[in-house]
Amino acid sequence: MNHLDLHGRHAVITGGAAGLGFAIAKRLLASGASATLWDLDADALADAAHELGPAVQTVVVNVAHHDSVAAAVRQTLLHSSRIDVLVNCAGITGPNVKLWDYPPKDWLQVMQVNLNGLFYCCREVVPHMRALNYGRIVNIASVAGKDGNPNASAYSASKAAVIALTKSLGKELADTGVRVNCITPAAVKTAIFDQMTPEHIQFMLSKIPMGRFGEPEEVAAMVAWLCTEECSFSTGAVFDLSGGRSSY
Repeated sequence: MNHLDLHGRHAVITGGAAGLGFAIAKRLLASGASATLWDLDADALADAAHELGPAVQTVVVNVAHHDSVAAAVRQTLLHSSRIDVLVNCAGITGPNVKLWDYPPKDWLQVMQVNLNGLFYCCREVVPHMRALNYGRIVNIASVAGKDGNPNASAYSASKAAVIALTKSLGKELADTGVRVNCITPAAVKTAIFDQMTPEHIQFMLSKIPMGRFGEPEEVAAMVAWLCTEECSFSTGAVFDLSGGRSSY
């Protein structure tokens, strides 16, 4: 594992108690950062903090609620005087059904978590980064946001919106020391698979030329570099991790 330089940097990782968020937190810590994990699952946060050690703090937060995010920022800054890195990893898949059968309440929930939640987090953290004239924001989108997966219209639409939001915010902050990028992984086998049907999982695998799912550590490695000071001339960009599925 390459050891990137994140010493002295403090990172906030949403959805950090498990899955990709946990893998990313582990990689950032290995590169010298300290971290605050935001997650809705208090028990999973406690387990993650126990495993990751004293450089980790935790905050129970529902990113789908603006007030909860604003409170989480205040609580984070009580323990750490700065937020240098924000990784927006919290997300849900929603049901795997045709658009005309999609329950409106589930559509709204996917948008509220995957898109609105990311907006709330960026909205509340960016002013602190601007005050420091330094920051790295990495948004976890998906290859589904580039290609559009059938039977996953809400998830695909929400991730396409994350890509567009990343481009807009990156341009808005381009004259500062804050960089904003996103990644578009193909399927990575984590607990989020529990939210999908076996048929949808097999469909995703069939689209990957490498013939395998991504590993959380592979995603974490790319995210870690995007969080470093060395990532200085990329902003509003989309970085692919799709096993060859999407190459544009």
